[in-house]
Order: sequence, then C-alpha cells, then structure tokens
Amino acid sequence: MERDDTRERFLAAIADRVPADRIAEAHVFSPIRQGGTESGVAVIAAREGDALERLAIYTARYRLVLKGPERGKWEFAMQADADAPLLTVDKVVQGVQRRSGDAEDPVKLTGEDFRPASPSSSPTAPSSTPASP
Repeated sequence: MERDDTRERFLAAIADRVPADRIAEAHVFSPIRQGGTESGVAVIAAREGDALERLAIYTARYRLVLKGPERGKWEFAMQADADAPLLTVDKVVQGVQRRSGDAEDPVKLTGEDFRPASPSSSPTAPSSTPASP
C-alpha cells in the first residue's frame, strides 16, 4: 500500500481511537478528490475485550481541504456501527463499496500493517529496541 502524509494522518487518527493491537482488519478505501477537497473512508474491525468471535465494527472518515482559503483544514470522524463476527466484515465492506460507487477494492490491513510507518519499522533501518523476553 502506498503511504503518503494524508494516509499516515488518517491511520494515526484511527489509532488514537482504536489501538493497533486490537485491530483484526482495516479496509481503507481509495481517497476521493473532488473540487478542492479530498476525502477517505475506512472500515475497521476491532477486538473488544477477550471476545475473539465478535468484533466492534467502526467507520472512519476524513476530509482534507486542498485548495482555497481553508487549505489544510482537516476533519476526522469515527463511529461504532455494530458488533459482528469477522465473516460479516466483508459484507459491510462490500456495502460501503457499492454505496460509494468505488470500482477499486479497498486496501486490507491487519493490526500490524495498520501501524504508521516509522524509520525503525523499515526493513533497512537497524533496530534500536532490545528484544523483549
């Protein structure tokens, strides 16, 4: 998945609400640029407590103004939509995709993939964190 500043900001905003270690899947749709704005949507399935079979399903959205006097204005919203088994998540994602008219499949991330990129997580950067026991 291509990482850019806006995508990183979106993932970080989601991670502020749902820790990456709780995320079972995140489906990030391609951003839409219309007029002077860009907007994006993601569907997140997160583990709640010890329940492995049921997940909280969230929808996250952002809007970024790219042009004009409000250039740089960022809006983010995230809401819990349901709790469901992981098998249901694909149906939710298909529904979002159908309503948005997006022909491209969203990028599917795991909790590990979801963490924002950092220099220490790149394969060429040496690790400065000692291994935990």
